[in-house]
Amino acid sequence: MDELAHLVYACSRNFPREELFGLTSQLRRAALSIILNYIEGYARIKDKVHKNFLEISYGSLKETQYLLEFSNREKYISEADYKNTSKLADDIGAMLWGILRKF
Repeated sequence: MDELAHLVYACSRNFPREELFGLTSQLRRAALSIILNYIEGYARIKDKVHKNFLEISYGSLKETQYLLEFSNREKYISEADYKNTSKLADDIGAMLWGILRKF
């Protein structure tokens, strides 16, 4: 998860200036939200609260995946970067889904 956040930051460094407070900010916040909610969930004692944070993390992952696809279609990120981040996001999604299914 941490690796995806760093990759998103690297990929979004060259986004158009006019996207700084739009797509760039939204994509970065969504990517960070994945790991931050995952960590916060594990810091909680109650299973119900823990699960809620994992669900938020999973939702942020889906948001990140869409924004990466959008960025690729707008030619803001290369096809190689898109494939790399998409593969990592898919792996994270499978891991999160596996944890959520245990609740």
